Amino acid sequence: MLSLRLTEIICCAGLLIYLLPVFFCLREPSRNPLDQLRQNKRDVPISLPLPPPAANFNTSVPTLSLTPSQEPSFVLFPGQAQDPIAIIPILGPSNDFNSSRTPTSDGTDRNGCPSRALVMGYYPDWVSFTFPPEKIDFKRFDWIDFAFAVPNTKFALQWDEPQTAPKLLKRLVSLAHAANTKVKLSIGGWTGSKHFSPAVSTDQSRRTLVNNIASFYKTYNLDGIDLDWEYPGHKGAHENTVNSNDSANFLSFLKLLRSVLPATARLSAAVETVPFTNSKGNPSMDVSGFAQVLDWVVLMNYDVWGSSSKPGPNAPFRDACGNSTQPGANAVAAYNSWTSAGFPPCKLVLGLPSYGYISSSTTQRLRTRADSNAVKVINDDGDSEGQIQFRELVAQGALVRSISGDTVSFTAGGGFERRWDSCSDTPFLRSTASRQVITYDDLESLSMKAAFAKRVGMLGINFFDIHGDTDQWDLITTIRKSMALP
Repeated sequence: MLSLRLTEIICCAGLLIYLLPVFFCLREPSRNPLDQLRQNKRDVPISLPLPPPAANFNTSVPTLSLTPSQEPSFVLFPGQAQDPIAIIPILGPSNDFNSSRTPTSDGTDRNGCPSRALVMGYYPDWVSFTFPPEKIDFKRFDWIDFAFAVPNTKFALQWDEPQTAPKLLKRLVSLAHAANTKVKLSIGGWTGSKHFSPAVSTDQSRRTLVNNIASFYKTYNLDGIDLDWEYPGHKGAHENTVNSNDSANFLSFLKLLRSVLPATARLSAAVETVPFTNSKGNPSMDVSGFAQVLDWVVLMNYDVWGSSSKPGPNAPFRDACGNSTQPGANAVAAYNSWTSAGFPPCKLVLGLPSYGYISSSTTQRLRTRADSNAVKVINDDGDSEGQIQFRELVAQGALVRSISGDTVSFTAGGGFERRWDSCSDTPFLRSTASRQVITYDDLESLSMKAAFAKRVGMLGINFFDIHGDTDQWDLITTIRKSMALP
């Protein structure tokens, strides 16, 4: 009997050992198409997964799969897009975004926040020849940011376009004020942040820069100042000077600037999706001091991935798949990061892009048809790669505008197909014939982000930039509707 039981035990153990590999094989989770590593901002991005179209688009096109070089093929299923958005509730008397926003006599709610969302837009000086300020429908905007003035080695301000910018800004201010729209001067930018660090490093240098800014404020009859330092505490452009005390010095500078400007002046900063860098090189866990001197910050949720043979989303709404190597670089994460660090929601403005990126793609293996006579899209510089405005996508036929009743829509044209990336909740266009992928934002993705900004109690949105919209202002119109604005 004992011998028989031992025999049974041995047989059962052997069967279990035999079945274990099969069991674990069946239990192994499926790989996600975004498991491959993404690179840092402005480096080579990973391949953008090619999901099936969104539910409200033509579903007759077969599901696509992406085959990067030396990698297996994956198919992204739309169910991932249904995951709930994880928002960290930052509750309290000053920033409970779930509370009702009852306007007071001065146009603010009980928390001191504006009673309605604000719509803002950047107007860069380099577009004036093709898009003069007279073409702006100012009544669609509460604020215009004129970009850019740049600090020089002596901490004075100079212009990107010195021959035209001074008169251009005066024209812009005059037209804006006539429409009851306000204007801020934006200082810095990606190529204009080289001297910010030394400019704020000492009491004397801070005083010099503040006095020069105050002089510009008065000369050009401005309503505010926007600081676009890219970035305090770590490099943006490679030639920038960086100091571990940059953020602390920046706060001292802002306090001084706030004390010198008129009380009615608005002071803002264009910032990354993560809070300012602390002295140890990490995102600060407490930026409440900045909230006391800044009227708002613009979360620059764009340029997350640029042009590449393996393109990624320009402006992700969220990390729906949960495995991005830039998990903080999306709209939802930016909101969570800044509010967790002590910045009130109603002092946050969500940056929205009017442009996308063209990428040449040769590594894709697609299971779909494409027209043999597809157009090849060219950007403003005459290149088949790089940044491209939404209006150019329409002008060149990659997007086709149509109207049905009161509804405006854009469909892919010229051999391109529109696809939806469920991991970032953004669209992209692709054409096998022209060997191009275009990552961009359209009415659907912009509406989603604008509605999110309103729902969580943000101050509003800022559009970079104004001239990228269509002549009919389709993008801004959609954004305004999504925030319940006329």
